[in-house]
Amino acid sequence: MYAQMVKTGVSAVKTREEMSEQERAFQARIDAGEKIEPKDWMPDEYRKTLIRQIGQHAHSEVVGQLPEGNWITRAPTLERKAILLAKVQDEAGHGLYLYCAAETLGISRDEMIEMLHAGKMKYSSIFNYPTLNWADIGAIGWLVDGAAIMNQVPLQRTSYGPYSRAMIRICKEESFHQRQGYDIMMKMAAGSPEQKAMAQDALNRFWYPSLMMFGPSDKESVHSAQSMAWKIKINTNDELRQKFVDQTVPQAEYLGLKVPDEALRWNEDKGGYDFSEPDWNEFFEVLRGNGPCNRDRMRARVKAWEDGAWFREGLLAHGEKRAARRLKTAA
Repeated sequence: MYAQMVKTGVSAVKTREEMSEQERAFQARIDAGEKIEPKDWMPDEYRKTLIRQIGQHAHSEVVGQLPEGNWITRAPTLERKAILLAKVQDEAGHGLYLYCAAETLGISRDEMIEMLHAGKMKYSSIFNYPTLNWADIGAIGWLVDGAAIMNQVPLQRTSYGPYSRAMIRICKEESFHQRQGYDIMMKMAAGSPEQKAMAQDALNRFWYPSLMMFGPSDKESVHSAQSMAWKIKINTNDELRQKFVDQTVPQAEYLGLKVPDEALRWNEDKGGYDFSEPDWNEFFEVLRGNGPCNRDRMRARVKAWEDGAWFREGLLAHGEKRAARRLKTAA
């Protein structure tokens, strides 16, 4: 999961006095823990926020197939090939669930994909980094999918019903993905000195991009306050980032690997680790399209969309014929 809060600035949350009667009734339902369904009344900004977040999440699942799909034919064993193929297939399914959830808000899949290609919708910054060797596939499963799960598990309780329900199955499958990645890292770390060095190198390169997946600091995240009030988000960016570090550092130590952060220290007072902030300049450069693989990723997605036009047209024509046949039979 890759619902990354990317805009910065200050976002004000309306007081009860500033809300309309409809808005107060809506907020009361949210506060009571009720799910909002597609046909229910909702504020325009609630709808827009969901479209932005679910659309970005769906795009991230689909674009996220690219760095791993590149390694299916190069995985070291037939078993590893089959596992990675299943994982990439899962990511495609996650994208499908999420596009369907977003469509309940009145936007079409075609519109979202056009916005992605035009740069008007984002995907998670992590997928703009290359996978240089097999250990990177382990690091993606362990770190990237680990960060994704940290984000996604709370979203099972998000206030919008279709999004919440989609996340239940996605989280189950992402848990498998994380275990698959950690298993690769265990084998690499326990292997030859060269294999362990590859595992350490993958950790070094993916550590900070994984921390960036939670989005900028809470004080700079423009949508966090309102998203929290609407229970679109359940936890803040910084809370999730801290939880991820606290969970992942002991896992690295078990592997015999070192987290690439000289400032990393256990803080007894807060019951968690102190750690260095990512390079947020790098984060925003990647979001602007200047990451190592931004252009390659977008070229691949646009080409896939264009190459699949004939198939989509065929499906539409077939659907129209079936509908016409049903009408004729009913008459």
